[in-house]
Amino acid sequence: MQVNLRDSWQIGPVLVPSRLVLAPMAGVSVQAFRRQGRRYGAGLVCSEMVSCAGIHYRNERTLGYLRIAEDERPLAVQIFGSEPALMAEAAQMVEAAGADLVDINFGCPVRKVTKTGAGATLLEQPDRASGIVEAVAEAVSVPVTVKMRRGLEDGSRTCLSLGPQLVEAGARSLTLHPRSARQMYTGEADHRLTAELVELVDVPVVASGDVVSHQRALEILESTGAEAVMVGRAAQGNPWTLREIMDGVEEAPSRAEVAAELILFVRETVRELGERRAASFLKKFYGWYLRRGGFPRPFVQELVRLESTQDVVERLLIAEPEAAAALARLEAELPDSEGTVVPLPISAYGGG
Repeated sequence: MQVNLRDSWQIGPVLVPSRLVLAPMAGVSVQAFRRQGRRYGAGLVCSEMVSCAGIHYRNERTLGYLRIAEDERPLAVQIFGSEPALMAEAAQMVEAAGADLVDINFGCPVRKVTKTGAGATLLEQPDRASGIVEAVAEAVSVPVTVKMRRGLEDGSRTCLSLGPQLVEAGARSLTLHPRSARQMYTGEADHRLTAELVELVDVPVVASGDVVSHQRALEILESTGAEAVMVGRAAQGNPWTLREIMDGVEEAPSRAEVAAELILFVRETVRELGERRAASFLKKFYGWYLRRGGFPRPFVQELVRLESTQDVVERLLIAEPEAAAALARLEAELPDSEGTVVPLPISAYGGG
């Protein structure tokens, strides 16, 4: 029987309204990105990785990642680290900030994370990994989930032995990206492993990797028995792909719609991060968005060189005057959400 991506499912008591999950992505998954993902159909959105050490030492920028808005829920905040006690402490603060789920990262392959003993390194340390999950699950009342890769090396099947141990330790859901840490993002995700993991555990499994179309999402869900699929890089600067994956209908946005969505994203990111951080953070998004709208490369390069986000907004409105009306419609539809901030001495805008 064919899966309907608009069906709801659950992680413990948390109801997820669609089978599309927006992946946690470092340097991408700010609140503005997550709220946008929910508007375009993602049933669950995830924060980028938050360092448990940064939370422990009350790093202002790190604590800024815990700012949560009502319209992005259900939300998973992802934490990483290698010490069970610090991870448990971080999880308690994540719960206090209002997250619906605490997600633990056992999949990041980036050297600056793995060299600290965190991320994908923990795939080969099952006792420590299980100890972290157990400590976090005992520290919070919200469900604990884990995102992992197949293993460190190509061909590894570590995820199949580790997954059941993590569930026994308290994980209420597992997300599997069936590439090795060595692969990074090359090659293909081997979802035969996802199907095997589904058979081994009695909690929902989310399939991550190579979810780029409606048909592919259905194929993965039907062949693996996973509860949901996770979309990552395909949604960077391209929220329309979430709607296309959900419904299987490709409706290319107009240039005005693309420009309007980018302007809204710019404004929301500035509100969240402050002008100085946002101006730098946003530069990579200009190309991601505007290639969907067919804007020429020289125009993108011009935006990247501009000094302020206000200059970027003004230039977009000059290049596409109809974006003003499209933007007004978008803003009229946005829910009024002031968000919540973890009760610590931090900036309401994440350290901006």
